Amino acid sequence: MDRAGNNGIDIESEALPIDGKEIVRNGSDLFDKDMIREPLLRKRTNTTSQIALIGANVCPIESLDYEIVENDLFKQDWRSRKKLQIFQYIVLKWTLALLIGLATGLVGFFNNLAVENIAGFKLVLTSDLMLKQKFYQAFVAYAGCNVVLAIAAAVLCAYVAPAAAGSGIPEVKAYLNGVDAHSILAPSTLFVKIFGSIFGVAGGFVLGKEGPMVHTGACIANLLGQGGSRKYHLTWTWLRYFKNDRDRRDLITCGAAAGVAAAFRAPVGGVLFALEEAASWWRGALLWRTFFTTAVVAVVLRGFILFCRNGNCGLFGEGGLIMFDVSSSITSYSTADLLVVLLLGVIGGLFGSLYNYLVDKVLRTYSIINEKGPHYKVLLVIIISLLTSCCSYGLPWFGSCTPCPDGLKEQCPTIGRSGNYKNFQCPPGHYNDLASLFLNTNDDAIRNLFSSGTENEFYLSSLFVFFFAIYGLGIITYGIAIPSGLFIPVILAGSSYGRLIGTLLGSICDLDPGLFALLGAASFLGGTMRMTVSICVILLELTNDLLMLPLVMLVLLISKTVADSFNKGVYDQILVLKGLPFMESHLEPYMKHLVARDVVSGPLMTFSSVEKVGNIMHVLRMTRHNGFPVIDEPPFVEAPELCGLVLRSHLVVLLNGKKFTKEKMLCREGILRKFDAFDFAKAGSGKGLKVEDLDISPEEMDMYVDLHPITNSSPYTVVETMSLAKAAVLFRQLGLRHLCVVPKTPGRPPISGLLTRHDFMPEHIMDLYPHFNPRRKLSNRS
Repeated sequence: MDRAGNNGIDIESEALPIDGKEIVRNGSDLFDKDMIREPLLRKRTNTTSQIALIGANVCPIESLDYEIVENDLFKQDWRSRKKLQIFQYIVLKWTLALLIGLATGLVGFFNNLAVENIAGFKLVLTSDLMLKQKFYQAFVAYAGCNVVLAIAAAVLCAYVAPAAAGSGIPEVKAYLNGVDAHSILAPSTLFVKIFGSIFGVAGGFVLGKEGPMVHTGACIANLLGQGGSRKYHLTWTWLRYFKNDRDRRDLITCGAAAGVAAAFRAPVGGVLFALEEAASWWRGALLWRTFFTTAVVAVVLRGFILFCRNGNCGLFGEGGLIMFDVSSSITSYSTADLLVVLLLGVIGGLFGSLYNYLVDKVLRTYSIINEKGPHYKVLLVIIISLLTSCCSYGLPWFGSCTPCPDGLKEQCPTIGRSGNYKNFQCPPGHYNDLASLFLNTNDDAIRNLFSSGTENEFYLSSLFVFFFAIYGLGIITYGIAIPSGLFIPVILAGSSYGRLIGTLLGSICDLDPGLFALLGAASFLGGTMRMTVSICVILLELTNDLLMLPLVMLVLLISKTVADSFNKGVYDQILVLKGLPFMESHLEPYMKHLVARDVVSGPLMTFSSVEKVGNIMHVLRMTRHNGFPVIDEPPFVEAPELCGLVLRSHLVVLLNGKKFTKEKMLCREGILRKFDAFDFAKAGSGKGLKVEDLDISPEEMDMYVDLHPITNSSPYTVVETMSLAKAAVLFRQLGLRHLCVVPKTPGRPPISGLLTRHDFMPEHIMDLYPHFNPRRKLSNRS
C-alpha cells in the first residue's frame, strides 16, 4: 500500500476495497439496482483499501512511481552523465519504439494467420459434410472443434494466467493511470493472451482479438522495457536507463497504440486511441514516438499481406487482417439519409447503454461462478461454447433458400471457408443468407454486411435474427475465462441493425445498405465505448472511404450523447467493477466542498533523517506502505522540519548495504561512495529486494543509518487547506504516488499526512462523509 498506518494485505483474503474497513456483503446485495458503482468483490475481509479483480483473482494493488525522486544519488548521477550517455538514452528510446512496432506487427500477423487457418479448416470441414448431406456429423464436427478450442483457451486462462482473461484494455488504462496490479503485463500473461485469443476467436465465440491485441502490445512493451536483468546477465548500462516507471509508461503507451494498429491496420487510429482512451498523461515527444511505432506496425503488416496474396499462407489470403473496403460504393446522401443517420445515432445510444448495463449484470453473475475455482471457469466456457455452436449452426435452418443473383463476379453458392453466399442445406444454385453470416469468421461476416451492391442479399427477418443473436451472445461471452475483445461483437451487432434499417428504408434513401451497416457499427461503438475521434478514424481507415467522414462523425456524436445520459462507457464501467482505483479526469462536485486535511487518515508513520535501524525494520515488517515522510530534527537543525519522502524499496536497498554507524551522525559521503543511482532503480516485474531478504543482526539493530542521500528532498506538497478538487487535479496530472500535506500554521509537526490514490476514491470519501452520497440520502428518505 502507499499510505502509512494500515496493516498489510493478505493476498488470500477476500475484501471489499472501501476505506480499509472490513465490509461483508451478502449475496442478496449483488443485484441491487444501485450496485452499478460497486466493485465485484463480495464477502471479502481486508484491513486496507486497494485490492482488485485481475482476471478472476483478488490481487493487491500498488501505485506506480511516475514522480522523479530527486535525492542526492539522483542528482549525482545526472551531474555525472556525459553527452554520449544522454545520446545513448535518446537512441535507445527510439530503438525500443522500433522493436515494439516490429514485435507487435509480427504477433498481429501471426494471430490472423492462425485464426484464419484454424477457423478455415473447421468451416471447410463442416461445409464438406453439409454438401454430402451429413448434417448431424457436420454439427458434431463444428461443435467439437469449437469445444476443443474453447477448452484450450480456458485452461490457459484459468490455470496459467488469469490476468489474461477479458479485453485487457481496462487494465492497460489503469496502468497508464498509475495503477500497478499483479501480473497484468507479465510474460505469462503475454503468452496466454496471444494463444488464448487465437483459440477463442477460431473457436467461434462472439468476440474479437482487437482488445487483446492492445493488451498484447502493452505486454510486449513492458517486456522490452524491463531495463535489463541481473538473472540473465543483461545489465549493460544502456539498458539500465529504463529501470523506472516513467519510461516504462511511455513504452507501454506506444505498445497499446501498436496493438490497435496491428488489430485494425489503422496506424493513425492507434495513436488517437492511445491519446483519447488509454493514456492519462501525454506530451509532444510521446506523440512522435507513438506515431513512429504504429507506422512500423503498418509497414510490417503490409509486407506480410503482400507475401500472403500469392497463396503462401494457407487459407489466409486476401482477407484476414481486417480491411472492410467500401470505397467502391457511391457516397451521396440526401436529407432523408441525414434523418436516418440521426435515427441510427439515437438507436446506437440506446442499444449501447443497454448493452453496458447487461454486461455489468452478467459480469456480476459470472464472478460468483469464477470464485468457485478454475474448474468452474472452464465449465462455464464449455457451456457458452456449446450455446454459441447451437445458435450458429441451428439458426440458419430457419433461413430461406434464395436463388443466386445473376451476373455475380464471385462464386455462388460459395464452396469453402468464406464468401457472401453459403449453400448450407439449400439445393444447387441457391444460398442461405443466415448461414452466410453465422457460418463464417466474424471478420468475413462483417465484410458480408458491409458489402455494396447487394441490396437484396439478406432478408429483413435474417438481419433481425442475426442482430439479436449476436447482441445476446456478445453479452454472455464477455466475462468468461478467455481473452475476449468487445470491438468485433459491437461492430457485428451495429452493422446488422444498420443494414436492417438501410434495407427497410431503401426506397427513400440514396445510400447503399452496406454504408448504413457502417453507420450502424459506428453508432453502436459510440454507444458502448463512448469514444469519438479514435473510433471515427479507425473506421475510416478500415473502410477506405473518406467521403463517409461527416456522417460517421455525426452518428458518433449523437450515440455518445444519448448513451451518456444513462451510464458510463463499458471500459470505465469495468474499471469500477474490478475495483481498480482509477483517477478520473473529471472532478466529483463534492470535492470542491472538502479540503486536503478532511480525507487524510492516520496514524502517520515518519522517520528521523538519521534513524535507528531497528525502528526502520519494525515499521517495514509491520506495514506494507511504500512512502514515509522523513523529518529533520535537532541536533541537525534548530527545529523539526520536513526533509522529504523516502520510498520503501529504497530503504530496503540501503539497509541491505549495511552502511550503518554506531552513533547518530551524518554519513552522506560514505553512502554516495558505496551506492549509485542504478542500485535503487526499480526492478522489472516486481522482482526487487524485499524485507524478508534482509539479514540484520541484533547488534546492527541498535545502529543508525543516514537517510538523507536517498530521501526525495523536493516532494510535491500542498497546504492542508487546499481544496480536495485542486489536490486531485495536481495528483492526476503529475502522475503522483504520494502528496504530502503540510500544516498552514506554525508550531505544529512539519507534516499533517500523506494523500495517496485511495484518498481520492469516491468509496473512501463517501464512507467518511455519507451526507455527500445521494444514494444514501434516497435510502434514508425511503
